[in-house]
Amino acid sequence: MLEQNADTVKIVFKHFPLSFHAQAQAASLASIAAHKQGKFWQYHDLLYENHKTLTTQSYETFATQLGLDLTAFNRDRQSAQARDQIGADINIAKEAGVSGTPAIFVNGHRVNQRSLQVIQSMIDAELKKR
Repeated sequence: MLEQNADTVKIVFKHFPLSFHAQAQAASLASIAAHKQGKFWQYHDLLYENHKTLTTQSYETFATQLGLDLTAFNRDRQSAQARDQIGADINIAKEAGVSGTPAIFVNGHRVNQRSLQVIQSMIDAELKKR
C-alpha cells in the first residue's frame, strides 16, 4: 500500500495500549524508546510477531536484536516523556472514537472495512479532493 502511494501517503502510528493486555503499556513504552534510535517499525514488527509471548525481558531482547543502545533504550522507555506521549495518543484516539485496536483512519475518516482495496479507494477519493 505504501509503495503504491509513496508520494501521497504518510503513516502515523498512535499508541492505544488496552488495559486488559498485561504487556501493552510496556510494549508501547519500548517502541517509543526504539523510535528514538530510528527503529520504531522494526521494533513494532517484533512486538506484533511475538505479542502472545511478551515478557518483561522481551523488550531488551528485541532491542539487542536490533542493535539498539540498551542504556539509552532503558532510559527512554522509563521516561516521563514516553508516558506523556502515550497519554496524548490515548486522548487523540478517544476523541476520534477509538475503543479498540487496530483502528485505521484515512485522512481523518475511519476505515470500517479493512481491505487493501477499500483503503486504496479511500486514499484515491481523498486525493481527488486536492
